[in-house]
Formats: sequence, structure tokens, C-alpha cells
Amino acid sequence: MSKTNGVNGEEQKTRYSDAELQEFKELILDKLANAKHELQLLTATLSNPNDNGTDDTAGTYKTLEDGSATLEKEQVNQLAVRQRKFIANLEAALVRIENKTYGVCRETGKLIPKERLRAVPHTTLSMEAKLKQQS
Repeated sequence: MSKTNGVNGEEQKTRYSDAELQEFKELILDKLANAKHELQLLTATLSNPNDNGTDDTAGTYKTLEDGSATLEKEQVNQLAVRQRKFIANLEAALVRIENKTYGVCRETGKLIPKERLRAVPHTTLSMEAKLKQQS
């Protein structure tokens, strides 16, 4: 476990232990599997034609329905794009675990609290750095 002297002679960790990194790896792998499954479902939705059977309805309703279907497809596509980005971020987090740099804020160099990493396992910023970015 890497440590440096902190305030008042207390030991301050500079990285998470291998056991802690393994715990985060399992959490990320689980989230990654779920995210890939969701992406598959979204992709399947995009590739399936709309089989709502509007052949026997009046033209006006068909036009409205086509517009609605297009909007829905755009929304599903946006969700798929966000899901792909989420997957890429989770995979990048796995690389940081292998490099033993996971959980270190890229702005402050301090350890990101475990609670934050459990909530947002792909984060590279502590709340302190995130709030500075937003101001």
C-alpha cells in the first residue's frame, strides 16, 4: 500500500490497495455486462422495423405515426450513443485498475472517496475537482 505523510503526521494513501482495486474491478465488470446487454437491446430496437400494422388506417394518421416513429428512433439512437460512451468509460476504468492509477483524481492527484467511486465507478474526478470545473 503506497502511503505518504499527511497532515499531523497521519498516513495518507496515494492509491488503493490491490484488494480494493479488485473490489472495484468486480463492480465495473458487473456494470459493464449490464451496459452491454442494454446496448444490445437498444440496437435490436433500432434494427427492427415498425410492425404496428398501419396499412389500413387513413393517410393522416399514418403520417403522424411515421413522425412519431422517427422521433422515437432518434431517441433510442441517442440512448445507444450514450450507452456506448458509458461502456468506453467503464473499459477505460478497467485499464486504470490494471495500471493501479484507478481512483486517483486527474486534477488534484488525491484519492477519490470510495463512496463516489461506487456511485460513479468510471469517474476520474473528485467532487472537489468536479465542482471547480462547473464554476
